[in-house]
Amino acid sequence: MANINFIRLGAVLGALTVVIGAFGAHGLKPHLSEYQIAIYEKGVQYQFYHSLAILLVGILLQHMPDGKGLRQAGWLFLAGILCFSGSLYLLACRDIISIPVGWAGPVTPIGGVLFIAGWLRLAWR
Repeated sequence: MANINFIRLGAVLGALTVVIGAFGAHGLKPHLSEYQIAIYEKGVQYQFYHSLAILLVGILLQHMPDGKGLRQAGWLFLAGILCFSGSLYLLACRDIISIPVGWAGPVTPIGGVLFIAGWLRLAWR
């Protein structure tokens, strides 16, 4: 069952990535600088890569259902998306949202570490 959940999660995150990317390209572009758009696009890029990684975890779990380490990798990828990509989206849009986002800067590298941990956990499975 966990494999289906990770497959669904990866697919939903992939679809959400397309929506977020399109929103950035068409809705936000007129309101953000080139630098801010580059930050936003980096968040989209890493979200897409790691949505595929979560999908891979689900597929691998079909072949190794006892894959505790695989599930851990999947959750690390999800946490990385939330921290890394989420913080980049907030930082890129800081001029057009009315909430303070200065705290998001230190969260970005935490997300990167979570991505690295997910890949290493996948390798050691």
